[in-house]
Amino acid sequence: MSTYSIILSQDKFVHKDSLQFPFEERALQFGDGVYEVIRVYNGEPYLFESHVDRLYRSLAAIKIDLKIEKETLSSLLKELIERNNVEEDCFIYLQVSRGSATRIHHFPTDVEPNLYAYIQKQSRNVDNVKNGVRTIVVEDIRWKNCYIKSLNLLPNVLAKQAAAEKGCYEAIQHIDGVVTECASSNVYLVKNGNVYTHPATNRILNGCVRMAVKEFCEKLDIPFIEEAFTLEDIHEADEMFLTSSNSEVSPIIEVDGKMIQDGKPGPVSTLLQETYEKDANISVKLA
Repeated sequence: MSTYSIILSQDKFVHKDSLQFPFEERALQFGDGVYEVIRVYNGEPYLFESHVDRLYRSLAAIKIDLKIEKETLSSLLKELIERNNVEEDCFIYLQVSRGSATRIHHFPTDVEPNLYAYIQKQSRNVDNVKNGVRTIVVEDIRWKNCYIKSLNLLPNVLAKQAAAEKGCYEAIQHIDGVVTECASSNVYLVKNGNVYTHPATNRILNGCVRMAVKEFCEKLDIPFIEEAFTLEDIHEADEMFLTSSNSEVSPIIEVDGKMIQDGKPGPVSTLLQETYEKDANISVKLA
C-alpha cells in the first residue's frame, strides 16, 4: 500500500512530507480526537455522506468544535481526491484532534482543532468477501461509549492482534457472553432467514456499511432484527458475516476453530455482498 502525495491539513492542501505537529499534540498524548475511514472505489467515495455525518456526531460527543462546516469539509475531501488524480480503489483516512497545547487533562482554552486527511491505495480483498473469513472470540474490554469513533483503539488493536496470532481475520467481542461487535467491524448472525445484530447503542459503533446493510435487508424483505445474540447462539447459526468499509460484507466461516455449518458462505451473506457491489457500482476484480 502507498499513500498519495497531497494531503489535507486544516483547510489547505500540502505535500505529505511537510505535515508536522508539536509533541504536545492531544491526539498523541491523550487520544483526544476522532477519525473516519471512507472507502473509495475507482476514484469515487462510497457512503460519503454517512461518514461525514458520523464524524460530526463523534465531534459533538466529545465537545470538539471543528469550525469547518460540514458542507465545506465535504468539498475539501472531494477536492483531495481530485488533486491526487485518484482513479483506483483506496481509502481516505480523516482525523480531528482537540489540538496542540500544554499537557493538561481538562480541555485547554483557545486551541484550534487539528485536522488532516490522506488517501492510501488499497485494493479490495475479493478472497474474503467471496470465500469467507475465520474469527476468534475475545472479551470486550473497551470503554462504554463505542458509538464514538475515537482514537482510543488500544483494546481493538489487542483484539485484532490476538486474531492475527491465530491466523484469523477478526476477533468477535462479547460482554458476559453477549456479542457486541468485532475489533474493527460489525458482526451478524443469520438464523431461519433472519439477520440478527447488536442494536445501535453506545456499546457498538454504528457502521456506515451496517446502516447500508439494514437498508439492503429492508429492500430485499430480509428481516433485520437489532437484537443482541450470544456466544451460545453462534453454535446454532445458519450463517454469520461481518461488515466494514474495508471488509464490505464478508461471510464468517469459522469461529474459534469451529465451522459455521459447512464452512462455506451462505445465501444471505452472498446476496447482501452482491447487493453491496451493485450499490457501490463495483465489480469483482480477479487480478
